[in-house]
Amino acid sequence: MKTLITSTADTVDAPFDKRYGRAAWFCILNEETGETTFYKNENAEAQGGAGTKAAEKTVELGAQKVISGDFGPKAKDLLEKFNIQMVIIEEDLKVKDIVERIKG
Repeated sequence: MKTLITSTADTVDAPFDKRYGRAAWFCILNEETGETTFYKNENAEAQGGAGTKAAEKTVELGAQKVISGDFGPKAKDLLEKFNIQMVIIEEDLKVKDIVERIKG
């Protein structure tokens, strides 16, 4: 399974980004291999529709789960439409902390 984790930079040592649509980077964790890959969020600075574009990118990347701090209503609707699980974390963590929790 692939999990998307919002990140402030393109490294697992970066702080987790609590903004979904405006996150600087998306970290894709392949839960089977433990491998992480980072993708720049090209729509983080968009005037509008950043959440919808982020949801479209999530689908394109093949993620079945998204971990972020908040989801706007349009992004939430689109993710639900594609049966993508949303997990909200409110703690201040690094991406690697979340990856380690998932790996158990």
